[in-house]
Amino acid sequence: MSDQPAVESVDTAVYTVPTDAPEADGTLAWDSTTLVLATVRAGTTTGLGYTYAPAATAQVVRTLLAGTVTGRSAYDVPRAHELMSRAVRNAGLPGVVAQAVSAVDIALWDLKARLLGLPLVHLLGAARDDVPVYGSGGFTTYDTARQERQLRGWTEEQGIPRVKIKIGESRGTREDRDLERVARARATVGDTAELYVDANGGYTAGQALRLAGPLADHGVTWFEEPVSSDHPATLADIRRRTTVDVTAGEYGYTLPYFEHMLAAGAVDCLQADVTRCGGITVWLRAAALAQARGIDVSGHCAPHAHAHVAAAVPNLRHLEWFHDHVRIERLLFDGVLDPGGGSIAPGADGAPGLGLTLAEERAAPHRVE
Repeated sequence: MSDQPAVESVDTAVYTVPTDAPEADGTLAWDSTTLVLATVRAGTTTGLGYTYAPAATAQVVRTLLAGTVTGRSAYDVPRAHELMSRAVRNAGLPGVVAQAVSAVDIALWDLKARLLGLPLVHLLGAARDDVPVYGSGGFTTYDTARQERQLRGWTEEQGIPRVKIKIGESRGTREDRDLERVARARATVGDTAELYVDANGGYTAGQALRLAGPLADHGVTWFEEPVSSDHPATLADIRRRTTVDVTAGEYGYTLPYFEHMLAAGAVDCLQADVTRCGGITVWLRAAALAQARGIDVSGHCAPHAHAHVAAAVPNLRHLEWFHDHVRIERLLFDGVLDPGGGSIAPGADGAPGLGLTLAEERAAPHRVE
C-alpha cells in the first residue's frame, strides 16, 4: 500500500437553501432543504460527496467516520466502506448514520476517479452513454398555474418526456383534489409524455386500490409509494391487483432492505437513493440484486450524485430530476449536467470524478456549519 495515495483528511460543511415556494407531499411540508457535503483529500486532490439530510449528519462524519477512513488507501473504496459500516454498528446504521456513510462513500469514489484522471462512469465502466431522466416536483401546495408552468418547463422547454407530481395530499384526505390535479397534469403534458404520481405513503391500501383505476384512466404508468414502504407485503398485494407500475425503495438504508423488498415482490421498479443507501458502493449492489430478479432500478433524487453510477448499470430505467435538488446542485456546484431532450450524459466532457466542483462564492451565503 505504500505506493498508493492515502486519504489524508475528511471534512464536512452544511448548506441550507430555502425553497422557491412552499412545498409539501402526502405526508410532509417544508420550506428549506439541507445538503451535507463531505470532502476527502489525498495530496492535492479532493473528492466530494453529499447527502440531503439533517445537519447532525456532519457530526457523524466527523466523530465516527473521519478517523476510520483517514490513512486508508484512496483506491480501496469497498474496504473503507466496510470499515465505516463496522464503525457505526452501535450507533445504528439506518437513517442519519447511513446518510453520513453515503456522503463519504460518494466522496471516496469521486476522489479515486480524480486521482486516476477519469470520469467516474469510466472508472465504474459504462453500461450506457445517456441516462434518461424524469421531471419531478408537482407539489401538493402548487396551484393550477404553478403546476402547469413547471410541467411545461420540463416537457416543452427541456424536452423531458416523463414527469411526476405529488398526490396523497394531507395523508390521503384530499382524494378528489388529487385526481383533479392528475387530470390537469395529463391535459398539460398531452398524450405522449409519461405521467407518474408519488403518494409518499399517504394512502391506505384500500384508497390506493380504489384510486389505481382512475389513475390508469389518466394514463398514469408509475404509482410511487401508494402506501408506506414499511409494508412490502401490502405493496405486493397492490402490485398484483393494479395495472400501474408500483414503485418504492427511496428509504432503503441497508442492502438487506432492498432484498426484503424484492423478495416480497413489492415493486415493478426498485428505487434506490445513493445519498441514503450507503453510497455508490451499496447502490451498485442494490442494482445487481434487482437485475438478478429481472427488475429495473431508478435513481431517487440527488441527480448529480447518481448520474455516473446510473450510467454504469444495465437495468436502469431512469433518474429523478427532482426540482429542489436540481436548484440546489446548480447553485452550489459548477459542472452540472443538461437534461435537454430527456437525458444526461455523465462523463461526456471528460471531467474527472463526478465532474462537480463547489462554487464557493455562490455557496457561502447558504453555509450554516
